[in-house]
Amino acid sequence: MNQGPREIVTPFRPIPLTVPEGMKPNEFFNSAENIQDLAQNNGLLTNPENLLLYRKALGHSNEFDTSIIYNTSQTILDPLGRPVRRTQVPEAVKRVWNRMNQILIGYMLEKYPDPKQALVLAGEASLDATWPLTAPGVPSIRMLHNHFIVFPMDKLQAAPLADPANPNLTDGGQHSLFEEHTHDVYHRFFDEALSCQILSPLTSENSRIELTGYPQGLPCWEIANGVTSLSLRQFWQEYDAILMGFLDFYRTFFSQVSTRNAKLLKDLYFPDHVENILLCDNDFLKAAKKVRDRCMVDAKYANSIRWQPAFKQLIYRNEQGRLIVTISQNSIGNAITELLGVVVKRTPGEKDYENQEPALLEHLFEVRRRLVDADLGTGIATKQWPA
Repeated sequence: MNQGPREIVTPFRPIPLTVPEGMKPNEFFNSAENIQDLAQNNGLLTNPENLLLYRKALGHSNEFDTSIIYNTSQTILDPLGRPVRRTQVPEAVKRVWNRMNQILIGYMLEKYPDPKQALVLAGEASLDATWPLTAPGVPSIRMLHNHFIVFPMDKLQAAPLADPANPNLTDGGQHSLFEEHTHDVYHRFFDEALSCQILSPLTSENSRIELTGYPQGLPCWEIANGVTSLSLRQFWQEYDAILMGFLDFYRTFFSQVSTRNAKLLKDLYFPDHVENILLCDNDFLKAAKKVRDRCMVDAKYANSIRWQPAFKQLIYRNEQGRLIVTISQNSIGNAITELLGVVVKRTPGEKDYENQEPALLEHLFEVRRRLVDADLGTGIATKQWPA
């Protein structure tokens, strides 16, 4: 077996959606009108907390692929003012979202129990509010949303190797600024800031997907007792603590890039660890200086900096059967699957998609039924399916 990232082809059915004249597609995709259309054409379930489960029209995998979006489009019209990470979500909404996550991940692991037969992953993508809506590659929906995906391992094994220099593979955190220049302090900060009972740090050897060799260089934690821990409040508190640590690291680093010897930020989650570990670490501050110096003379590079934190946080299962949490920077164009070394090439193929659609919808209807039974929402009727 040749280890390396894979490029898998996923056919899709063209979306019958007309973008108004004078608008760029990603400008329209972030509009309240388009989100409403998404619910009407692909919606599966909604609830009073404004969490919308929907079928991915342009999916990553036609085996199993769905998303939950925190649909604030009808209540917050400013796309840049919508919540883009879990720390911005009200506690009452987060409790419901956690339960939905538990049921969806549990369903995938139940239906695909053999880790050598299926790659199972669930992750959140946060979009940086400093990205202009017109920038090429900005994701189509600027709201916090989860992805739930299954890839058959035999299809990944049969897929051709992806180019390791693909920018989406090299700019997702594995070979990024943090990994290249601040690897040791990045990992030490997490180790000392976090106090976990359910999550325990994993080495790269035990956390990677054997087929692809990814993730590379990212901090990873194993979930003790697997999927059963997802029903515990303690697990989600630790899951959020990882995000909080990432946000502190990211924001502190770029505050030092922006302003030499910047003051300690006021709204940190782990201020003592930031002050005693990050701001005392020469490698951390040397890396900030390198970025600052380049920003002064390279306008294109400076414009590419994401000054506010954007991230992908992922729960996945590797071939050893470990259920693992990881987190990475998010870059324009960088898809969540690529953290695990899976590049998805979407191609128009209406007939191929229609051949796979019945089995996909059967899964989605069954998991919707489980969510309804758990009082987590009500079904949505579309032209294609009943409520």
